[in-house]
Amino acid sequence: MNGIFALEDGTVFRGIGFGAKTTACGEAVFNTSMTGYQEIITDPSYKGQIVAMTYPEIGNYGINSVDVESWKPHVAGFLVRELSAIPSSWRSEQSLPDYLNQNGIAGVQGIDTRTLTKILRIKGAMKSCISTAGISDKEAVQRAKEWRGIVGVDLVKEVAHPKPFVWDPDNKLSRNWKIERNAVGQMEYADELRPADVPIVAFDFGVKYNILRRLRQCGFHIQVVPPQTTASEVMSYKPRGVFLSNGPGDPDPIDYAHNTVRELIGHIPIFGICLGLEILGFSFGGRCFKLKFGHRGANQPVKNLDDGNVAITSQNHGFAVDVESMRNPDVEISQINLNDQTIEGLRHKKHPVFGVQYHPEASPGPHDASGLFDQFRQLVESHKS
Repeated sequence: MNGIFALEDGTVFRGIGFGAKTTACGEAVFNTSMTGYQEIITDPSYKGQIVAMTYPEIGNYGINSVDVESWKPHVAGFLVRELSAIPSSWRSEQSLPDYLNQNGIAGVQGIDTRTLTKILRIKGAMKSCISTAGISDKEAVQRAKEWRGIVGVDLVKEVAHPKPFVWDPDNKLSRNWKIERNAVGQMEYADELRPADVPIVAFDFGVKYNILRRLRQCGFHIQVVPPQTTASEVMSYKPRGVFLSNGPGDPDPIDYAHNTVRELIGHIPIFGICLGLEILGFSFGGRCFKLKFGHRGANQPVKNLDDGNVAITSQNHGFAVDVESMRNPDVEISQINLNDQTIEGLRHKKHPVFGVQYHPEASPGPHDASGLFDQFRQLVESHKS
């Protein structure tokens, strides 16, 4: 198949199509991670986006059913410099092209991802179109220009699970495992899970499964609820803590979440990640703005303002909390991004509420900030009364 990728400014890239034979529009973004393409493809935070991987070879270890981060892939399209169509990993269950084809997603290889990344860094993330269906350059550019974009659009409702559910009630999805085979060729689990003795409610704004795994490993019994769940409905589960998940797109239109979290603050410990932090920002009286090209990759440096320590973090977001809007005297900025000084952490001075903009559950890594889940557990335990 002929592959085409076009930006709204008229720039067109040609390559070799793979995956599904289709056409789709999305926001063009890039990710600098060297590994983890399966987690990226299935991360709900990429809803409405066409992702270009800056690492030159993608697909070499294939796809497996264990490492998915959601109930289906959410990217609008996928761009790589060189596709490794024949995977080499004992854990692989199918190739990347087959997986994308199975899920109706177009990919294009042979893209000059270095040039594309430079364009996006200079001009910012843009509306774009990907096609493996043989459309013309002119039509691809026109479709990109006419696409709705993501600003002001509620994408959360499109990725969240529609009904409440309990995460991993059989204790099979959250155990740590060793990368080895037993006698029948299955993975050996390294340990048993600790008892799930602390009930919490986790808002699903597009939650990544590895976040739920890490919360369960800390001994939480996790009741996952849809994004429009009210504060009274949350409290009816009798939780001892509330978690606010990551999610896609613009945090501004999901005012139902801002209002609910605002009602919960002061009544129960709260921890937010990524979109969860942005929701906290609105709940604290602040606002968010769109970053020029976002933070997407596994090498973002974050400084803790308490002790000066720097963590290398995995991130995926295109919006950030506006520093100037955080005028609430009861809220403090706890962490910043060392690349552009944007807010990476917020904390309430009086109530047990905090959040971070990055992903401490990062899989495949880095794991510098993984201790935040234990901090949430300690916060919940210290707030028993």
